[in-house]
Amino acid sequence: MSTTQTPTTADYVIVGGGTAGLVLAARLSEDPGTSVIVLEAGKNHLEDPRVNIPALWTTLFGTDADWAFTTLPQPTLGDKTINAAQGKILGGSSAINGQAFVSASKAVIDAWSELGNEGWTWENLQPYYKKSYTLNIPDDETCNHLGLNWVDPSVHGSSGPIQVSFPGQVQNPLVKAWTEMFKSIGFETTADPYSGVSVGAFSSLAAVDPLSKTRSYSASAYGRTAMERSGVHIVTDAFVNKVLLEGSKPNIRATGVEVDVMSQLITIRANKEVIITAGALNTPKLLELSGVGSKEILEKYNIPVVIDNPNVGENLQDHLMSGISFEVVDGVITGDPLLRQEPEAIASAMQMYSENQAGPMTIGGVQSSGLMPILEFTGPSGKKAREDFFHRFSSTESATTESATTSQAMARSILETQKGPTCNMFMFLAQANLHKTDASGFVGSELLPGNYLSLGVMQSIPFSRGHVHISSSNPNDKPTIDPRYLSHPIDIEILARNLLELERLHETDALARYLKKPDGRRNHPDAFLKDLESTKKYLRDTSTTAYHFAGTAAMLPEDQGGVVNEKLVVHGTVNLRVCDASIFPVIPPANLMATVYAVAERSADIIKADA
Repeated sequence: MSTTQTPTTADYVIVGGGTAGLVLAARLSEDPGTSVIVLEAGKNHLEDPRVNIPALWTTLFGTDADWAFTTLPQPTLGDKTINAAQGKILGGSSAINGQAFVSASKAVIDAWSELGNEGWTWENLQPYYKKSYTLNIPDDETCNHLGLNWVDPSVHGSSGPIQVSFPGQVQNPLVKAWTEMFKSIGFETTADPYSGVSVGAFSSLAAVDPLSKTRSYSASAYGRTAMERSGVHIVTDAFVNKVLLEGSKPNIRATGVEVDVMSQLITIRANKEVIITAGALNTPKLLELSGVGSKEILEKYNIPVVIDNPNVGENLQDHLMSGISFEVVDGVITGDPLLRQEPEAIASAMQMYSENQAGPMTIGGVQSSGLMPILEFTGPSGKKAREDFFHRFSSTESATTESATTSQAMARSILETQKGPTCNMFMFLAQANLHKTDASGFVGSELLPGNYLSLGVMQSIPFSRGHVHISSSNPNDKPTIDPRYLSHPIDIEILARNLLELERLHETDALARYLKKPDGRRNHPDAFLKDLESTKKYLRDTSTTAYHFAGTAAMLPEDQGGVVNEKLVVHGTVNLRVCDASIFPVIPPANLMATVYAVAERSADIIKADA
C-alpha cells in the first residue's frame, strides 16, 4: 500500500502487524464504526511458500523477513554473540517460527496476578487461549501412535482463527518412542498439557492447518479477516520512528505516530489510542525513541524526556536451550537430508507435499515435548533436596532492577514448590550442530553426514535478567541487546541437571533401539556427557536462544519495575498501550506464541470496554 492510499487518522493506530497486532486489528474492527490502521515495517508474505510450508521455517532467518538482531557478546557463553531472529513481516514471528503451540502453566499466569495485575489469572486467561484457535484431532490410528489419550476437549479451542494440529506421523516410530521413554520412568503427561497443570511428556501441537498442511498464523488467520473490513488499513513497509506524546504525567496522551512509509515521512493521528505491538526487542526501543525510558539513557542521546521510567527495556528474559544429537540406525527417516539440501531429498519431499500434502515438508520444528521437574529432586527425599538446592543457588545478587528482583522471587516460588516445570525437554528429528550456529538458525552451519535425532532441553523459567536499549537516537539503528544469559548462577545448575537426565534417558529401551550403538556418532565429541561439570562446559559452548524474548515492558506496578499497568496502559499515559510479549512480567515456561495470542484476545476486550 502506498502513502497515497494511507489514511492519516484512525481510532486506533497499531504499531506492528505481528502476532498480537493483527489479533487486535481483527477484534477491534468487529465494530463496523471503528477505524484501525496497522503499521508493519516488513512486507506481506501471505503467498510466500517459505512461510506457508511448515518445514521451510528456518529459510526466512537472516532474510528481509527477519529483523536480524544480534546480542552483545555473552561472557558466560564464551563471548559468543547470539543471532536473535524476530519476524519483520506481516504476521511477525508467528510467520517465521517453528509453529510450536504450547500454552503457559497455570502457576505462571496466576503469578502475574499475584504481582499486582488484577484480573490476570489463569481462570480469566484460559478462555482467551481457547478463543484464539481450533484444535483438530487426527484419526484414531494417529491418536494411538502419538499417545493422545490425554486430550481433554474442554480445555481446547473449537472455533478460533488459528488452526492447530498434531504434526507427528504414524510412519515415524520416534514420536511414539518419545512418550514411551517417559512413560517407562513414570513421567507420561499427568493431564492435558493445555490445562495448565500437567507434568510429563507429550506429542506437541503445531499451528499448522491439517487440511492444507500450511502454516496457520496471525496474518493468514486474523489479518485476512481484518483486511476485508473497510475500516481497517494495513500498511506494510511502514517504519515507525516514534510515538507523538503530549501533556504531563500522569495524563500524557499519545496523539499519533511519526512513520516512514516508502521513504516518505508522514504523521498518522490516533483519535483514541496508540497501541505498540512491536515485540519484546522493538517495543522498548520505540518507547525510548518517544521519550519514555531511563532519563540517563534518553539524555545520553539527546532525546527529550517525557516519562522518566528506568524500567523500560529491563527484565529481558529468554529461554536458553541446548541439546545432543544421536545418530539413528539405518532405515529411520529424519530431516537431515533436507537440512543438507540434498537435491534428491528435496525433490522427493516437495513432490509428496505438492501432490498429497504429506511427507517431511508438513512438519516444522518440535513434535515432542516434556514439561519436567529436575528428576533428582523427585521422590521421597525430593522436597528437602529441592529446598536445599534453591536455598544454595537462589541469590538475588545478579538482580539489577526492581523488576528483576520481583520476578526472580516469583520464579523461585514457582519452581521450588514444583508448581511449574524447570525445563521443557524436546525432540527434534534431525541434527543440531550447536557448536557451529549462524544466522540460518539453531541447527548449525556445518552439518554432518548421516541421520540423527536431537534431544534438547530448554529452561522454562530462567532467573537471569537482561536488557535491551536504544544504541542511538537514530530509529534505523538496531537496539543493544544483552540477555545476560546464565548471569544468575542457578540457571546453569538447572540446565545441567536436566540435560544430564537426557543423557541418561536416551539409554531407555523405548528409544535406544533406534540409536546406533556402541559407535554411533553425535553432533560433537564433547556431546558424550559424563557428569555435571562436563555438562556445564558443554552448555556454555552450545547454548543458544529459543527466540522467546519477553519482559522488557513489564506489566507491574511502576515502583516494582513496571512499564504498563494491568490494562496494558503505559504508566503516566492515558491512551498508550503495549500488547506483546514485552509485557510478560514472568516468562511462560514454553513457547510464547499461544500466550501472545491469548493476551491479545483479552486485551482487545479490555480496550473495547474502555472505549
